[in-house]
Amino acid sequence: MTSKKERHFMGIRFRDLKKTFFKKKVLITGHTGFKGSWMLLLLSFLGAKVIGVSNQEVGSKSHFGLIKKNIRFKNYFVDIRNYMKLKKIIIKEKPDFIFHLAAQSLVKKSYIYPEETWTTNLNGTLNLLNILRVYKGKCNVVFITSDKVYKNLETKKPYDEKSELGGIDPYSCSKSSADLAIQSYLKSYFVKKNNVKIGVARAGNVVGGGDWSKDRLIPDCVAAWSRSLKVNIRQINSTRPWQHVIDISFGYLVLGFFLNYNKFNHEIFNFGPNYKENRSVKEVISLMKKNWKKAKWVNKKSKKQKESVLLNLNSNKAFLKLKWKPFLKFENVIKLTTQWYKRYYEDNQSAYNLSIQQIKEYINFIK
Repeated sequence: MTSKKERHFMGIRFRDLKKTFFKKKVLITGHTGFKGSWMLLLLSFLGAKVIGVSNQEVGSKSHFGLIKKNIRFKNYFVDIRNYMKLKKIIIKEKPDFIFHLAAQSLVKKSYIYPEETWTTNLNGTLNLLNILRVYKGKCNVVFITSDKVYKNLETKKPYDEKSELGGIDPYSCSKSSADLAIQSYLKSYFVKKNNVKIGVARAGNVVGGGDWSKDRLIPDCVAAWSRSLKVNIRQINSTRPWQHVIDISFGYLVLGFFLNYNKFNHEIFNFGPNYKENRSVKEVISLMKKNWKKAKWVNKKSKKQKESVLLNLNSNKAFLKLKWKPFLKFENVIKLTTQWYKRYYEDNQSAYNLSIQQIKEYINFIK
């Protein structure tokens, strides 16, 4: 008999979510990235036939590099900026679902390599849109953009899906442009195109084990603390909607689930915790220290580039329509993340086993 908690799980039962993706062809762009590799693992766990498309192989010191040998999936190293190669893959594979995560996602790197950032984030998205515009098969597509698409007014008022878009740094502005391109195509080309269902997901500040990207708070902390060094903190009072990668991955799957049943086509959803639960950088690292006793840091504000201090998302639409919400509270998000790295560094546990264990714990929790 299904429990009340299982029935409440994101508006659907977990077994229904598994049934939807079991043996379905699911294409992930950016599967070698942090979120992409967790989506790869989660979909494989659900029994999907996963196809990964990324521009290049990544090193062994990445979540993908550490788990890939334990997963069965089809791999394509193709740059999404190459229209013809991407089109050939989609026509050949005929995916039932596409999750578009491929992007240049680092703000600091976007200042150094603006052209790469713009062409990857905007032109890559346009390529996929143009392929889908003439695609004859059936497919459910989730475009993942970012919470950074919003014009940040540094106000406590949370941004909902109708808030003005904009961005200052090359990353934020390129993602805003990609988001606008998606909306333009939906209204221009997909109004009567019923074979392709499209949804847009906006989320940010996703954390979890296996992220070693530079210039991100938690990866910077564990990189320093694993060598008994202090970490430089640029904006200790900045607030963000911190959420765990497993929580947000299930959110993307839920949107894909509903698209598959002809619901919420062409709609945009923010994915994040209640904006009243936003926490500061200081709270994050203070909580990490409880699980990493030797943690040390110094507040060293950067003067070279502008960073947002306040960023609040209103995710009520996802709460009400998708019946989705992050199940992990802030304390659990940081605890799970810190424990993953601690066990990896100090107990020499494999990244794959750690990640699968946390997925199973999460599923048991929501059931």
